[in-house]
Amino acid sequence: MPVLFATGWVTRGLRFAKRALRNAKCVQWATGGRSLAELIGAAALMMMIGVPFNTSAANAGGLANLPAVMPAMNCAAVLSMDLSGVTDGTVTITSATVLPAGTVVGKNTLPSAVCDVKGTIGPGASSFELQLPTQGWTQRYLQAGCGGLCGNLSINAPMASTCVPVTDGQIAMAATDMGHEGGNDGSWALNPQAKIDFAYRGEHATAQVSKAIINKFYARPAKYSYFDGCSDGGREALMEAQRFPDDFDGIVAGAPANDLIVQNTIHHGWPAAMNVDPNTGKYILLASKLPLIHAAVLNACDSLDGVTDGVIDNPRVCHFDPATMLCAKGQASSTCLSPAEVGVVRAIHDGAIDSNGVHLEQPISREWGGELNWSLFVPATDAGPSGSINFVLPFLKYLDYFNGSTPTATLSDLKFTIDGFMKTIPTSSYLAATDPDLSPFSRRGGKLILWHGLEDQHITPEGTIEYYEQMKNVMGTEKVDQFTRLYLFPGVAHCGGGDGPNTFDIVTSVMAWTETGTKPGKIVASIIDSSGQTTRTRPVFPYPAVARYTGSGSTDDAANFVADMPSYDPHVNQHWIGEWLYSPGYEAWCQAQGSELICKGGNNWSDYRKVSSHWGDDAGK
Repeated sequence: MPVLFATGWVTRGLRFAKRALRNAKCVQWATGGRSLAELIGAAALMMMIGVPFNTSAANAGGLANLPAVMPAMNCAAVLSMDLSGVTDGTVTITSATVLPAGTVVGKNTLPSAVCDVKGTIGPGASSFELQLPTQGWTQRYLQAGCGGLCGNLSINAPMASTCVPVTDGQIAMAATDMGHEGGNDGSWALNPQAKIDFAYRGEHATAQVSKAIINKFYARPAKYSYFDGCSDGGREALMEAQRFPDDFDGIVAGAPANDLIVQNTIHHGWPAAMNVDPNTGKYILLASKLPLIHAAVLNACDSLDGVTDGVIDNPRVCHFDPATMLCAKGQASSTCLSPAEVGVVRAIHDGAIDSNGVHLEQPISREWGGELNWSLFVPATDAGPSGSINFVLPFLKYLDYFNGSTPTATLSDLKFTIDGFMKTIPTSSYLAATDPDLSPFSRRGGKLILWHGLEDQHITPEGTIEYYEQMKNVMGTEKVDQFTRLYLFPGVAHCGGGDGPNTFDIVTSVMAWTETGTKPGKIVASIIDSSGQTTRTRPVFPYPAVARYTGSGSTDDAANFVADMPSYDPHVNQHWIGEWLYSPGYEAWCQAQGSELICKGGNNWSDYRKVSSHWGDDAGK
């Protein structure tokens, strides 16, 4: 084998592979007179970037040809279903109604008629909704995650924009409110059962109940079950893979809020706290300066990927220094930054640190290139407030506690010290989804696609990268490659939007991988204008590959880009105080006993003095 990979052969093979990538969506090669070594070299690149080699698809998009199934009962009969023993609580069906094609449900217009089932799952107040196609069900089930603090029913699968079973109404779909209605202030967490349902039980129980109803309604089970979620829905997706590996065959986890407590305390609190002048109490950096900062960042880094297009394809190689924007003597303040503003910009990008420079979150909190989205937490006036506070207060008041609350908490109660960090995050033991050992999910044949937008203003892409890298450290790269892919979308903000191509379909990819073994390769993302016209397409390849312009043709056409492996970037650093959270063994399992939350497990939380002493802080004293 070493002889076959001699340098010249690999080089020719790589050139051949890249030519094939330019011209084919699904690569199926014959030898064509090329040497075995060239083919092996080509296959090596394809394996590295995850493009299928000699893979045949059973259907358009690689989906299995599954016969359509008709219901075995009428919709009204669902009301009298016996669902005892399906899950660990009492299931009550509250309605079962046929909704005709064209009915608007939430953000969606039904493409075909469904039997719309609603109900509750005890012992708490977890509600669910399940839509069952009344004609042409192709034996698939898709559960949609819920964002933010949830508290509502929303069957919406944004990453399935061209997924045929979804767009044609051939798939059964469900969603849950995760144990509470409304309550964006977090006050619902005074109910311990609501905490458990929000943490991990709500999605699991909904999967159990929905699949049981499907089995009875069609007189057969779903052949394949999928989950699609973004933001907290991404956390829910990973929680399913980690804690309930038998629930779903394929999972899409977008911009996952997997490190939920750190994200909604340290991560969101930092840009608000660091932007306040301690002497005046006024905000330093205002939103009016964001376009100026963004323009300077693009000027420094936009062309690094070989295309000047208003999007930084790989922010990890952009080392913009905000000090280059310091005002010169006599320069108009509207065209530059004061020393204090420079400090705030640097702090927002770099992330939270303590007084000794120890990182309290992943280094690189917000990637360069997403500055226009910083208006989420950079206010318009110096009176504020910062939008970040809205994400922090529900946790400081209600969700940072196993039991009890502090309804009067303010941002000033959040301390950016290691001691403050360790006192803030204990509920991560049941709310976080950072265990990188997905061996049970992998063993049963599950497939996982992680994705993140590189202009995400809410959740750092570094957290998703760290999770993926820790999966490989714990399980081994070869095993992880068998069932997981990570995609980073340039110019995409939180769960969509942003400056880059932000419309794409990931659900079809995970379905094809699950059903026919078609390994995910490039995913083409599009910019679609207000008139519905596609103005730009770009390929996104499995991490760590990036798209490289071939040098000819329109830069708005995905066909003119190929996969390229970036060189190692020594500036990338994921060494921080909470890195131990991304390891097996932290999970606690909880029960509600009266008004108390009783949790067991999470053994690696037993003594954090070792962690704090390693970092030289006074935590645990």
